[in-house]
Amino acid sequence: MAEKVKTTSVKKESGFLYYLDKNGNVSRSKMARGASKGGSAEVVANAGVSRESGWLYFIDKDGDVSRAKMARGRK
Repeated sequence: MAEKVKTTSVKKESGFLYYLDKNGNVSRSKMARGASKGGSAEVVANAGVSRESGWLYFIDKDGDVSRAKMARGRK
C-alpha cells in the first residue's frame, strides 16, 4: 500500500514521463516514440522530498509524490 509523501497536484500531460529526480523535485521528460527521440528533463514542481532507503518513490494518479515499501528478498 502506498502513502502520500508530498501533495503537489501536478497535472499530467500525455506523452511525458513524470518522476522524482535526484533533488527530490517532480520532473518530466518527453517519451521516445518510434523515430522521435525523448526530450531533456524539466522541473514541474519543487517538492523537496528526501528519500529513505527501502522505499520506491513515484508520482501517483493525483499528481502527488507517494512511496511504497520495496519487496526485496522474497522467496
